Amino acid sequence: MQIRLPEEVKNIINELNRAGFEAYAVGGCVRDSLLGRTPKDWDITTSAEPLEVKRIFRRTIDTGMKHGTVTVMRKNTGYEVTTYRVDGAYADHRRPESVTFTRRLSEDLLRRDFTINAMAYSEGDGLVDLYGGVSDLEKKIIRCVGDPDARFGEDALRIMRAVRFSAELDFTIEPATREAAAKHAEELSEISMERIETELRKTLLSDHPEKLIDMSELGMTAVFLPEFDRLLATPQNTPYHMYDAGRHTIEVIRNVSKTKEMRYSALFHDIAKPDTRTTDEKGIDHFKGHPALGAEMAGPILKRLRLDNDTIQTVKKMTYWHDFGIKGDFGEKAFRRMLSKLGSEYFDRLMDLKQADMLGQSTYHREEALKIMQCLRELKRQTDEKGAALSIKALKINGKRLQELGIPAGPEMGRILNLLLEEVLEEPERNTPEWLENRVALLLHAGGYDIGRGEKTD
Repeated sequence: MQIRLPEEVKNIINELNRAGFEAYAVGGCVRDSLLGRTPKDWDITTSAEPLEVKRIFRRTIDTGMKHGTVTVMRKNTGYEVTTYRVDGAYADHRRPESVTFTRRLSEDLLRRDFTINAMAYSEGDGLVDLYGGVSDLEKKIIRCVGDPDARFGEDALRIMRAVRFSAELDFTIEPATREAAAKHAEELSEISMERIETELRKTLLSDHPEKLIDMSELGMTAVFLPEFDRLLATPQNTPYHMYDAGRHTIEVIRNVSKTKEMRYSALFHDIAKPDTRTTDEKGIDHFKGHPALGAEMAGPILKRLRLDNDTIQTVKKMTYWHDFGIKGDFGEKAFRRMLSKLGSEYFDRLMDLKQADMLGQSTYHREEALKIMQCLRELKRQTDEKGAALSIKALKINGKRLQELGIPAGPEMGRILNLLLEEVLEEPERNTPEWLENRVALLLHAGGYDIGRGEKTD
């Protein structure tokens, strides 16, 4: 079976071979090559120990000498070269306390997580597949190397990786591996949230984010995102919906753009529905106030997941405003106020989420929903065309001029700027230096300021 190795990878393998050592491309790069995908990284495994690798290559970085890894630099690109090893005990369900170097490739491949990641390749020896990786690729299954109970007991993060690979590759987790994953799910509590979030994010960004339901069924989200489990347990008895809140959320995730911000926005947009659900006398469910409460809930949860501040801000905005216009009771003024608070630069992302939200609902009143979205886009076009001021920065007056007119810098200036913005949002044509300065004069008079001096009079 032929795999095309990059020239630098071939050169590194050849140099190790010439020095009397075995060497192979290994792991995900072999898997992806067999699947016809372009590998993101090329890892190399070798019988040479770290110091031996360093003697062979001129430019190296001591990436993880304790665990046998040396990065070999070629043309400003690093290639990780790792010594065959056998892992010691895993006291923290994440990393071995010690490793023992070995000269046998079979022992190194045996320590790896899944059969599809336990294959090696070199042009001299061809494909080395000791544990059925090719067969599992053909069957489209995720299966642990050896005993799944032992593999997950060693490294609990492998539980999430099993689901993540099944999402990225559209594979099924085979029964014994799935059973062991459920058994060890609680051990994820010992894994850093940064590593958990990485696997969650990769699952969300895959073509099959519905695999998040597998994480729930196997007990994983109970550890790091119990709020999603509550969504799955929340029915939506309303003609507007055909799924429970959790499966609706999955449909929204599938239909938004594949960006971290939008996939997380979709995940959190209805996060407060379990807390706001009421049922009327006709048996119809209502979720009044869930966007505002959801935005409030999203911040702490996303911080718990170690998301960056930009993503948190985006998700909170999307969650808060995702139902805007749903009843069609808005006009130009309400739209401008919404856009001012949202931020014009977020509008396209909001429409992306609203479109996906609609596609995740029933077809009941879908024509009306489409008309509302069309109306929102038209209002945005008109707002842009008119150049309406939507922020304090867009006002035709600034802090320097306000000081010249007698407004002291500080909270009072901020209050007056916000008042001016409110009035310009009400009537955009008011955004002229003349009108704004006249309005400031009136505010000064009403507030007891001596214009030109910036001092309050008795």
